[in-house]
Amino acid sequence: MSTIERSAALYNPELAPESATNTWKTLNLFNWWMAGWHSMAGYTMAIGLFAFGLNGWQAIIAFIAGAIILYWANNLTGVAGQREKVPFPVFARAAFGVFGANIPAILRAIVAVFWYGIQTYLASAAVMILVMKVAPGTTGLAEGTFLGLSSLGWICFLLLSALQWAVLLSGLETVRRLTDFAGPTIWVAVLALAVWMLYRAGWTIDLSAVTTAEVPSGARQVLGIASAAFIVAAYMAGPSLNFADFTRNAPSESSVRRGNALGLLINASLFGIVSVVIALAAAEVYGDATHDLVHLVADIDNVTVLLVTIIAVAIATAGVNIICNFVAPVYDLINIRPGLFTFRRAGTLVAVLAVVVTPWNLFSSPVIVNQLIGGIGAFMGPLFGIITVDYYLLRRKHLDTESLFTDRPDGLYFYRGGYNPRAIVALAIGGVVALLLTFVSAWADAVPFAWPAGILVGGLAYWLLHTGRTVRIVPDGQEQPAAAATAEAPAPTR
Repeated sequence: MSTIERSAALYNPELAPESATNTWKTLNLFNWWMAGWHSMAGYTMAIGLFAFGLNGWQAIIAFIAGAIILYWANNLTGVAGQREKVPFPVFARAAFGVFGANIPAILRAIVAVFWYGIQTYLASAAVMILVMKVAPGTTGLAEGTFLGLSSLGWICFLLLSALQWAVLLSGLETVRRLTDFAGPTIWVAVLALAVWMLYRAGWTIDLSAVTTAEVPSGARQVLGIASAAFIVAAYMAGPSLNFADFTRNAPSESSVRRGNALGLLINASLFGIVSVVIALAAAEVYGDATHDLVHLVADIDNVTVLLVTIIAVAIATAGVNIICNFVAPVYDLINIRPGLFTFRRAGTLVAVLAVVVTPWNLFSSPVIVNQLIGGIGAFMGPLFGIITVDYYLLRRKHLDTESLFTDRPDGLYFYRGGYNPRAIVALAIGGVVALLLTFVSAWADAVPFAWPAGILVGGLAYWLLHTGRTVRIVPDGQEQPAAAATAEAPAPTR
């Protein structure tokens, strides 16, 4: 590692490798994934898979396939974070340039702020139900709206926002302890709700039933399963991109891989199965599988089940919100202005912005949520492709972390004025393709494939733009690793 003087425009103690704690072990990362999946938005995404004309078995297969895709993707970003010990926006400086990394940071921050607001709103809606059932006198506060939300809704939403803000301000170690508690806690709520719904359905569900009016043909069913699998993967596109924010604190690569295996291959698959069971039980009870958790919880007339479910859902939603949607924009803001933002200041701004976007006006149905996920994929896919191609294929897992913190013109990652034009061009190419797949109505069937298409096109464009060009592995004047030396020069053509 070089000894380059760090620039004040790029350095903040919370971004530096030495701030990594090595405390996020296999169990912690397993709980991270538990907290990440088990939320009201996660359930809404899961039941949205039935919109592809799938039956219960097919929805389960699609969910497991999506979990496998995510396992592969998060091993790439997670291991890279553990090796280099820096959060995502600093890691992105290698590909985009020390200042160009603000582009992916801003994109990821915008996505995270919107999701943070939506998750907070969903949890507050469940809390509001509990408040009205425990204290019926508050029902009057639920009448009338301001900016689309009732007075009681505002109270519950702002209260949960404040609690999450307080947790984040306590630091990442508090976040780790919260996920260790929140991850298992949500299983209590999900299993309680599953048992309750199965009881109401007479303990029978039909896993071969199709909840849509039209049963698709064989070819359309295969397309539907593939589409659903990539929707599941795209649901975690944002957290997968900035997974390094957490794995930088892992003690070893093996702990990251084991945590991913337990949290994705096992836990996520089980969550998908239980979600399908709840949805099909809801279809038996209501004649429609697309009831969100707020609706199902509101219909619980057993006070004990209601209390356990809502408390668990509120705690778990706070956990998933902080790890998936709060930490990422905080690091992104610090990266943009290291001298201005601290963890506390950035966290406060994120909390305020999540209120300003009035997330309850964004959230309405599983179909809209899945379309939003497709839109997220349009931005996250090319970024994932570019950053992983840069690290694994061009640099062969060799970064000079000190060079990530210098803005000297001869710096390894300074490129042109601090920006890498090739990364920006590749992002534009991949982004345009993914956006077209997402929003052109004639290509509606391609929406679920926006995320993988963005990865493929963005990563391939970045690779091709470097064809025949030498990629510097270490600063000038230093001896590069032998493995990197052979990888640096382009292979001779025949």
